[in-house]
Amino acid sequence: MKIRITRMTKNYKVLTSYVKDISSKISGTENFIYLKDNIPKYSLGIDINSLPLKNNMAEVNIKLTFDNKTEKDKKAYFEMIHTTVVRVEESAVNKDELKKIFLSDVPTEMYPEIEKKFFEIVKSIGYPEIKLEKKINFQELFEKNQK
Repeated sequence: MKIRITRMTKNYKVLTSYVKDISSKISGTENFIYLKDNIPKYSLGIDINSLPLKNNMAEVNIKLTFDNKTEKDKKAYFEMIHTTVVRVEESAVNKDELKKIFLSDVPTEMYPEIEKKFFEIVKSIGYPEIKLEKKINFQELFEKNQK
């Protein structure tokens, strides 16, 4: 029995990453207490977009929002935009391959760091400690959106 091992090569390089923007709103003490009592009703939202730069570089922005989607008036809200700057290899000029890099590969690589920063900042602002029940599978999300 022969086993063939193929090595997946990354066709991009992360040059840097940073927190681009942070926004938080807790409109009063009563709403803070409401948040602490109703934290299970709050959910994490993710939005990813990219911006081409010069010299085969791109900015991948991952926006995390933490709020209660069922509330008409937002009693508490938190948002963070994390930017990762990548350089894409010359060989990755195919539009589909670039979409996969920006919407799946980079988020998969960077998400553990982004999630850690996000929850550290959320906790330092005064929100209760938050734990996600399941990890986000960016590859699976990407494949679903391609159908």
